[in-house]
Amino acid sequence: MTAISASMLASNFARMGEEACRMQAAGADFLHMDVMDGRFVPNISFGADVIRAVHAVCSLPLDVHLMVEDPDRYAETFVRAGATFLTVHAECTPHLQRALRHIRDLGARPGLALNPATPLDAVRYVLDDIDLLLVMTVNPGFGGQKLIPATVEKTREAAQLLRSSGREIHLEVDGGVAESTAALLRGAGADVLVAGSALFGAKDPAAAMAVLRGQTA
Repeated sequence: MTAISASMLASNFARMGEEACRMQAAGADFLHMDVMDGRFVPNISFGADVIRAVHAVCSLPLDVHLMVEDPDRYAETFVRAGATFLTVHAECTPHLQRALRHIRDLGARPGLALNPATPLDAVRYVLDDIDLLLVMTVNPGFGGQKLIPATVEKTREAAQLLRSSGREIHLEVDGGVAESTAALLRGAGADVLVAGSALFGAKDPAAAMAVLRGQTA
């Protein structure tokens, strides 16, 4: 079954703990935490203290996405804050394999994120070092964007690459995930959908998750 990672970037920040628990009650599989530094992406979100606070009130695995320069510098801080998955961008570190190994050594599950225009070649030589591949289907930095159509084929190619590895690696997509795009992304091979506005803006988040999973019309 397709997993849903509820993007806390779309939550009410003044009530983030309650919002996290609401997503858990609705059936989310993960909470997606976008950490932005205002340098790698043109926005600033939240840091380790917020993630620690959410972790204290919600038992869902935390899917922490570091959109920051020099992610090695912060890995230990976010693992200690409660990250289950810690995902770094291929574009942000010159020593990618070392960064991914460091995350695993800290006790978290390493993930690798690719911006829409970054080729899949960045993944080929670190397949043994990741538990999750995040294909960005919008340019990162802001929620509520429309999916970039070319990223659907990129997701399909990524799924083929991951299957060829012989390892169980999650294929996650983030950006523009909605009722109108979820089937395309599932069909391309994504097994984790990051959704923000589609969930937090819904009157019934559980029903919205079912639609994204393809469980109902």
